[in-house]
Amino acid sequence: MTQTPAGTALVLGGTGKTGRHVVRALAAHGLAVRTASRSGEPPFDWADRATWEPVLDGATVAYLAYHPDIGAPEAAVTLGDFAALAAASGVRRIALLSARGEDLALPAEEAVRGGGADCTVIRASWFCQNFSEGLFLEGVLDGEIVFPAGTVGEPFVDARDIADMAAAALTGDGHAGRTYEPTGPRLLTFAGAAAEIGAATGRPVRYTAVPPHEYGPQLAALGLPDEVVGFLTRLFGDLLDGRNAHLTGDVERVLGRAPRDFRDFAGEAAAAGVWQRR
Repeated sequence: MTQTPAGTALVLGGTGKTGRHVVRALAAHGLAVRTASRSGEPPFDWADRATWEPVLDGATVAYLAYHPDIGAPEAAVTLGDFAALAAASGVRRIALLSARGEDLALPAEEAVRGGGADCTVIRASWFCQNFSEGLFLEGVLDGEIVFPAGTVGEPFVDARDIADMAAAALTGDGHAGRTYEPTGPRLLTFAGAAAEIGAATGRPVRYTAVPPHEYGPQLAALGLPDEVVGFLTRLFGDLLDGRNAHLTGDVERVLGRAPRDFRDFAGEAAAAGVWQRR
């Protein structure tokens, strides 16, 4: 029998692609949930350490998602310091969102593990929701997704599956010290994902591959700082080499059910009108 820690669940990035689903999943387990973001009350900002202690008040479990990326140069120190403060404040369990296949993320994972609370690492690659509310949304709306992925297969994972695994780790026993790599049920190229979206929306959506160094201007157009553009451009060049082109079965092992398929995600998003120009 599992035991859910009493108290408040803290969700950092609680309005983001995974965070808002973690909020939903933890609430379904009966926990009081504090959603932390820059616009939250109290506000939270990774770069402003004065905002850390207030959001930790009364928290017993926490979900950590670091922006802009867990492999960023400052991430290990920042996350390690936050994890240590969290443990000292009474947080007993942490679920950390990490990046599958990203060697630069490993120091941050180790820093959080060393913070003093039980830690479960959830390494994910591309989310299905990157096409509906993230990096590729404008491309879908324009009918062309431009990205440096070539023909590599990716195990696109639904953010809701990541959230359910995080909730399981924070509310159940047997997950401390574990590292999970959730994947979808099949590999899909970016061209295949575009075709699935096109079939769901009833209009053409194509994928155009570009070299990583030519993708920087697209990121800059999103308003990202130059240093973040440079970091992400290099990162995409490393990650999109096929290293994640295999399935793990971790969703089934943790949740006892199959992962959600990209086709189902695309159908639901299309039915909800996500890809209609307003």
